[in-house]
Amino acid sequence: MTGLVTLVGAGPGDPKLITVAGLEALRSADVVVYDSLAGKELLDEAKEGAELIDVGKRGGHHKVEQDEINRIMIERAKAGSTVVRLKGGDPFLFGRGGEEAQELRAAGIEVRVIPGVTSAIAAPALAGVPVTHRDHASFVTFVTGHESEDREDERIDWKGLATLGGTIVILMGMARLGRNMERLMDGGLDPSTPVAVVRCGSRPEQRSVLATAATIERRCREENIGSPAITVVGSVASLLDVLGDLR
Repeated sequence: MTGLVTLVGAGPGDPKLITVAGLEALRSADVVVYDSLAGKELLDEAKEGAELIDVGKRGGHHKVEQDEINRIMIERAKAGSTVVRLKGGDPFLFGRGGEEAQELRAAGIEVRVIPGVTSAIAAPALAGVPVTHRDHASFVTFVTGHESEDREDERIDWKGLATLGGTIVILMGMARLGRNMERLMDGGLDPSTPVAVVRCGSRPEQRSVLATAATIERRCREENIGSPAITVVGSVASLLDVLGDLR
């Protein structure tokens, strides 16, 4: 009998922020295939004898390539196991959950998803930055910040983002923080636009800095703020100094 694969969002890092449904799925799984950004304390919730498989990315390098991750899940499910694919944040927000669900369905595997608290909203919130605010921004745009620099068909319209307004939340973009700010400013973003960067949101080591589009890279370098981090561009970022740490 073919098993089940459940894509579970582990939340932004604090193990307490996983959903009740996600925790129930984790506790009943025969196999847990987990990422680096999923809180390691959650693995203690797996049942005795469960197979724990680390497929996380370290220093920009995948410990296990995506094709192999898909193969592992399909193989275990076809053997009759109940599999949980544990992902940091939410599986369907830059988590490749949609791609994995497609591969599993194509292989005839039953697949379900349990959404998670995304770091794109949670990390700024816990640092005192609401991504929307009546007086600042009525909409928010989520964007990945790590597309390859040598792509000829880059899909992100930085100029469009610069002129769109609202809040821009950049995930996975610390390695190209300065370059991405330059793209936005070249596209018309005011260099004095507030920018907040929140590192390790929800974790005890959470840290944040506030600067401008023109100075944020230097400030992060001075404060030793690196990955994993969320970047918030827009006037809402200025609320970091108003609201402070809301953990």
